[in-house]
Amino acid sequence: MTEKTVIGITGMPGSGKNTVQEVVKAYNLPLFVMGDEVRAEAARRNLEPTPENLGKLMLQLREEEGPEVLARRLIPKIMASNSSIMIIDGIRSMEEVNEFRKFFPKFKILAIHASPGTRFRRLLKRNRSDDPKNWEAFIERDERELKVGIGEVIAQADLILMNEGTIDNLRKKLYRLFRRWLRNE
Repeated sequence: MTEKTVIGITGMPGSGKNTVQEVVKAYNLPLFVMGDEVRAEAARRNLEPTPENLGKLMLQLREEEGPEVLARRLIPKIMASNSSIMIIDGIRSMEEVNEFRKFFPKFKILAIHASPGTRFRRLLKRNRSDDPKNWEAFIERDERELKVGIGEVIAQADLILMNEGTIDNLRKKLYRLFRRWLRNE
């Protein structure tokens, strides 16, 4: 076990987690992205990073190696960091949370929440390779995320930030929150 403070970020796709990443970078804190582990595995397997492929691979990895597989893959990287506080983006299951808590007793969860309509509009605008291109694909992705357990993680979060407003509004909330968390260190 280590005294590192690890903050896990969770939220449904399009809720505002990328803005959290932006604020984390402004504070020059180490950032680990759970989805990057899936994208890296897709590249190793020569899979095109489509929403369907990444979603299937995420479920396949969890089935083959356990629901905490992505957490297990990240823990050595986090342990190797010299920082006393770091951020993990993309927590999706309580199994991941519990795995992180085995190694980091100061593990906290921050959930970013936005309504489905708001999230869908944001994802269409963002247009990342794994973003849904229509409402049906959006709902399918949400259902896949909920099936993995993200709803329980959101419900168990130490703090939930509502994000129905502008990016600037969310940034202000996040800067205040991170200043408070960093002062407590």
